[in-house]
Amino acid sequence: MKSGGNYNSSRRNFFKILGSTVLIVPFLDACKEKVVTFLIRLSGTNHILGHKLRVKNFPKPSKQIQIPYLIVGGGITGLSAARQFVKKGISDFLLVELENHLGGNSSNSQNKYSKYPLGAHYLPLPNLEDKELLKFLEEENIILGYDEKGFPNFDELQLTFAPDERLFYKNNWQEGIVPREGNSTAENIELNRFFKMMEDFRSKKDATGLYWFMIPMQLSSKEPELKELDNLTMKEWLQKQNFTSKPLYTYVDYCCRDDFGLGIEFVSAYAGIHYFAARKQNSSHEKTETVLTWPEGNARLAHHLKKYSTEKTLKNHLVYEVKIKNDKAVALVFDDKTKTSIEIIADKIIMATPQFVNQYLVEDRKQFTKNFHYAPWLLATLVVSDLTDNYSFPLSWDNVAHGSKGLGYIYNQHQSLQQVQDKKVITYYYSFSSSDCGKSRREIYKKPKEYWKNLVINDLKISHPNIEEVTESIDIHILGHGMISPKIGFLFSESKHKASKSIADKIFFAHSDLSGISIFEEAFHQGINIVNKVILL
Repeated sequence: MKSGGNYNSSRRNFFKILGSTVLIVPFLDACKEKVVTFLIRLSGTNHILGHKLRVKNFPKPSKQIQIPYLIVGGGITGLSAARQFVKKGISDFLLVELENHLGGNSSNSQNKYSKYPLGAHYLPLPNLEDKELLKFLEEENIILGYDEKGFPNFDELQLTFAPDERLFYKNNWQEGIVPREGNSTAENIELNRFFKMMEDFRSKKDATGLYWFMIPMQLSSKEPELKELDNLTMKEWLQKQNFTSKPLYTYVDYCCRDDFGLGIEFVSAYAGIHYFAARKQNSSHEKTETVLTWPEGNARLAHHLKKYSTEKTLKNHLVYEVKIKNDKAVALVFDDKTKTSIEIIADKIIMATPQFVNQYLVEDRKQFTKNFHYAPWLLATLVVSDLTDNYSFPLSWDNVAHGSKGLGYIYNQHQSLQQVQDKKVITYYYSFSSSDCGKSRREIYKKPKEYWKNLVINDLKISHPNIEEVTESIDIHILGHGMISPKIGFLFSESKHKASKSIADKIFFAHSDLSGISIFEEAFHQGINIVNKVILL
């Protein structure tokens, strides 16, 4: 389902939210003669501190801290690293985070009607081979035990309720998000052929017993023929397989935009196939398509991880330089509350920060981090008085309009046991897919506020013509560096390899962008793996 495993889309990729500016725009709805307040939150790097990071305009350190281990970054990788330290019996560490909260791309907000995600909003059922993740889910009572056949029993209240997905296609809603109803026979034949190929990719192993495609990526086969897939775009691969169906191309493009931020013209065929083939759907004897989700999205998982760094975290602290000095790893840190700088001296530092940030912190990083591409994203959370449509299929957790500019919306109250809601809260997703992510990012901040309001409303009008009349507020989040995007030639590139190398066995790097795919599992394993490496050296 939301893994690509059963040919459906996924929004598990997500965003490092580093700061925000809120702008309030009144808009007169002529039909209702009412004022709708649009809250536009321009998010990305903290604008003030981000500028400081580039110009290095910081006071000299007036305080010094010495610690064996320092973690820079409080996203999932940093939180997972903290957990692993504790699991290994190590408590003498410190975590530094720019924001006033932890979670990174698994953060959330809430209004008086519901919590809602500010990025990643669900976790597909993990592969049975992923013992570390299964253990974590069991610790947090998401897995309640195992049946006699060894399959995990997931807490049903944390699984998506039915109906879970629908697609607006040819003026009607249909179950699932694969375009099926209304296709020609030839189009359905191509869809079936594509899915059969993906099923074959899912099950294939190399001579050593490694799956061709696996999560985390480091457990995937390294066969040369597979690496060659990284040198084709997903569109080129489809063409080589003689696929011509427009519904198939539109669907696969949606999946790539949803999972990687960029469409089939830009992401590699390896990444596109990995989306469908890496999840084995083997943690349920029913091969269920259900996923784990919460109103606040993956912020629930971040909440479970936060307890391992309780009283070991410095929030609102910006690391602005990391270096080796006197055989120690040193971080210079700006405290945004006191406006003072601190020198933190550690035996080892874990940089759980994306590479677009590291290039400003560590000397000589720009030479290879320039090959890391991050797609901008937009999220819009709407409070609506009603959400009527043509009733061809009921409101679901995930709601997608085939061929639309955006990626659909999730119904944030779908998991609520309260079936009647005074107001409905939905979160709409949009990725800025283009050949030049940097140019897209620069253009985003030039657009007026009304532009984003119109983009969201007009796209939602495809399936909900009266959406503007029933909308009471919109909270828009624009993310300049939404997520790593695996363009062709990146996943097995020398740049990615070099970016992951430690410096003098003192400064270590761990982040989901070093896998090339921005999903919770990659970030989670990056944190575990880097701690295991650090404590052995």
